[in-house]
Amino acid sequence: MLYLQRRDRSAKMTKANSRFPLLQILNNLGYYSMKRYIFLLIILMLTTLQVVAQTKNEAFVPKAVWNDTDGKPINAHGGGLLKYGGKYYWYGEYKVGETILPSWATWECYRTDVTGVSCYSSKDLLNWTFEGLALSAEKDNPESDLHPSKVIERPKVVYNKKTKKFVMWVHAESADYSKAAAGVAVSDTPTGPFKYIGSFRPNGAMSRDQTLFVDDDGTCYQFSSSEDNQTLHINRLTDDYLKPDGQYVRRFIGQSREAPAVFKYKNKYYMISSGCTGWDPNRAELAVADSIMGEWKVIGDPCTGIDADKTFYGQSTYVIPVNPKKGQFIACFDMWKKKDLADSRYIWLPIKIDRDTGDMKIPWMPKWTLKELKNK
Repeated sequence: MLYLQRRDRSAKMTKANSRFPLLQILNNLGYYSMKRYIFLLIILMLTTLQVVAQTKNEAFVPKAVWNDTDGKPINAHGGGLLKYGGKYYWYGEYKVGETILPSWATWECYRTDVTGVSCYSSKDLLNWTFEGLALSAEKDNPESDLHPSKVIERPKVVYNKKTKKFVMWVHAESADYSKAAAGVAVSDTPTGPFKYIGSFRPNGAMSRDQTLFVDDDGTCYQFSSSEDNQTLHINRLTDDYLKPDGQYVRRFIGQSREAPAVFKYKNKYYMISSGCTGWDPNRAELAVADSIMGEWKVIGDPCTGIDADKTFYGQSTYVIPVNPKKGQFIACFDMWKKKDLADSRYIWLPIKIDRDTGDMKIPWMPKWTLKELKNK
């Protein structure tokens, strides 16, 4: 009887060991070896937890590699943000593969094949989860704006409260940059997939670097570099945000401004932009207006500190209104690496607003947290 019990127990242990290899290892170890093994296992688990904890981003570090929650570099260049349902969504150019300069190029039109527009989500603006491609390339259609041989830049997404749709505008371009058009896509969810509707020249005019801005009354505007990048066009959009409504103005005439980033503070409209020097950095410029379609006044360069005259080697792409009523904004810049576009970095910095004078400055900070948004 005792023999049978031992045999049954041995059979059960053998079956358990086959299902759980760790049990077999422990069963083969002696008492003291087992204690040592368990101790080492605990140390390994604690070390793993520490490494995982270290991957969480605690501060903004401009120009450094910025990893997502999977530990991979964030890939969302020339992008914009949308806050919806308690989350931020970051959309940008998804650049992978080799950066090339076409043999026919007459200027530095470095490029990667179009892959699509990426989407990341976050609740704290620091730790971002990759949600996939919100808008994907169309590899089998050479005529599509989304074909890998084309160019898709500066994606911006807004939410239309009337239609309950998420609307994306992009700079839709040919490889030689002669198309100069705006492309539009729509989705029922912030992460997509977005359905591409098509491209056109807003009000019949060129449209390259561009952004979207939704005013407090729900009216949406597209700002775009037009007229061979010499003049900025401000196009008012239809109620569904899918096309211009025919009303537009020409501003910054002959001033060659691009990379517009627009925000609103205390009933005034502000725009950060860059000059036109290709992929190379230049001095940023801040302008202000009492109304979007009205006259804009140039204030000057808001950047201060090391390399401020080159926008810290970045170019404007978006301004995040974290808490606009309290004057809390983050200026977002891309640090382009023209010969390795996939490794281009991000420069996010707080906009400092003087509560007495209203003066705005963007100081260089090698490392900072959201506490810096509290203006003095």
